Amino acid sequence: MKLIQWIASSLRLKLLSMFIILISVPLIVVGLISYHKSYTVVSNHNKASTQLVADQLARNIDIMFEDTERLLELGKNPQVLQYLYSQSESYPEAKAILQTYNLYRETYKYDKVLNISFVNFYGKGISERKGIFKLERNPLRNPYFQYLVQYPDAILRIPHSAPSAENNRLDGFAYPKQNALSIITTVKERITHEVIGFIVIDLNDSLIDEFLKNTTIKDSGFFYINDQHGTTLFRPTANRASSAIIDQIRPLPLNSQHDSFILSARSKPQFVVYSTSKQTGWKIIGVAPFQEIIAEANGIRQLIIISVLLSAFFAISLYFFLNNRLILPIQILMNKMRKAANGYLEAKVTPTGSDEIADLGKSFNIMLEKIKTLIDKSIRENEQVKIAELRTLQAQINPHFLYNTLESIIWMAEAEKKESVIQLVQALSKFFRLSLNQGFDWVSIQTELEHARNYLVIQQMRYHDILKYEIKVDNELQDYPILKMTLQPLIENALYHGIKNKRGQGLISIQGYVEGTSIILTVQDNGIGMPADRLAQLREELEKPVGSRSLLDGEQEGGFGLLNVHHRIRLYFGQSYGVEMESTYMEGSTFMIRIPKSKGVNR
Repeated sequence: MKLIQWIASSLRLKLLSMFIILISVPLIVVGLISYHKSYTVVSNHNKASTQLVADQLARNIDIMFEDTERLLELGKNPQVLQYLYSQSESYPEAKAILQTYNLYRETYKYDKVLNISFVNFYGKGISERKGIFKLERNPLRNPYFQYLVQYPDAILRIPHSAPSAENNRLDGFAYPKQNALSIITTVKERITHEVIGFIVIDLNDSLIDEFLKNTTIKDSGFFYINDQHGTTLFRPTANRASSAIIDQIRPLPLNSQHDSFILSARSKPQFVVYSTSKQTGWKIIGVAPFQEIIAEANGIRQLIIISVLLSAFFAISLYFFLNNRLILPIQILMNKMRKAANGYLEAKVTPTGSDEIADLGKSFNIMLEKIKTLIDKSIRENEQVKIAELRTLQAQINPHFLYNTLESIIWMAEAEKKESVIQLVQALSKFFRLSLNQGFDWVSIQTELEHARNYLVIQQMRYHDILKYEIKVDNELQDYPILKMTLQPLIENALYHGIKNKRGQGLISIQGYVEGTSIILTVQDNGIGMPADRLAQLREELEKPVGSRSLLDGEQEGGFGLLNVHHRIRLYFGQSYGVEMESTYMEGSTFMIRIPKSKGVNR
């Protein structure tokens, strides 16, 4: 709290604090975003690269098996079929088979193939290493041969590390080597496809060990191979492969064709990637410390931190350099602002120089002038509103109109026109009641039309020989608000300056409709109209700004006048609204009131 108070006591400290915040926050945000972006890009790149290595290793193993398993075509050789089909010793066929072995080796260069063997159901066999041999026990007791009898199209790939592989895989053969990976499948009769024996190819599994040895991940990562059940078949040397990590991965479900994930190992997080061999279904699994995968990203992080610190140091140094040049003009400006805030609008700044602070001082001076102008304008407009309200009140109790109406009532009473007297008194009563409107300035358009109708009823009874009227306003406009005493002055103007000066009967038409976002109300008469010069003069008066003339000067015979209505609308709604007029001499005039279409006016 004391630190905050200490900073708040000095403009210099405030600016320094704000400067540090404004510099440090963007730098930190940019740094974090940059680090996150680089971390994501680098780590994703390394993960993708490692995944490609795993996929390529799986592909290499598949290619090795594809090449080696071409030798399984020997099982279709006629001499092989004849040899296996026969129960007796067949030396000519055996010799031909051994020659075929040599031909395949010379053609395909199978250096890693240790031995190729055939055996039939009777234990009769032949191999490269041993030649013709006879098994001491029934070959169908071998679990792998039993499986192949049930699934004759299957190909088994049995590494030396498989359970009981040393004892069962080559039962009775003369070649039981622990480093042999055996490929076993059936030999079938060509026509009936009946299983008549088995072919066993022993492959030196050091080739796979070389794959694993030569394929690494970063500095200390390694690859190893599991079968479909999670049993580890091949792994690199013990000093690189952690048994604990392999044991931790073993129970995990590796269901995808290839994928990667982060393993929370007991020592430190490990990045695990795997790919599935299409030929064998084995899982080629790679493991490396996660920190090695993101090592490049960590280097970028350190570089970003150094850059942020250097930028912050440079920014603070720049602040102290500029501080002395900026703080004094700002303090002067602040003092002037305080004076202006207390109401002294003459507190102007004397600008020095042409920098932003000087522009700010000039803008402050302009602002003070505009404030003074707006205050003066507001005062004048308030005066105009009060004058307009006074003129409206005067119109509400217009003594001439009341006197003339009462005289008409007396005349009708003397003439014993009872119904006319009642109608006229009711219209007069409603007229004044709606004029007062309980002191509110706003009425609905429906109420304003009723007020205008009562006025027209009164005047029609006085001038029944010369006046007719009609009102056509869209029903959707009835509930919209309007300033009271808006239509009556225009109707009065149409009657006294248009209809009365015309020979014969006249018509006053009131219409209302929507135009865009505005409501249009028109008062049209077919009276005498106005000459062009008088129309131009009135239009010029209408275009003068509100407050440019006294509304009291606008009093006209028969009411408080067209200009009063126009200025009241503009005072409330702005310069886009008001009264517009059209007139043709000896044909009539049209007065159009434009107000906004809004129900949000506070009445």
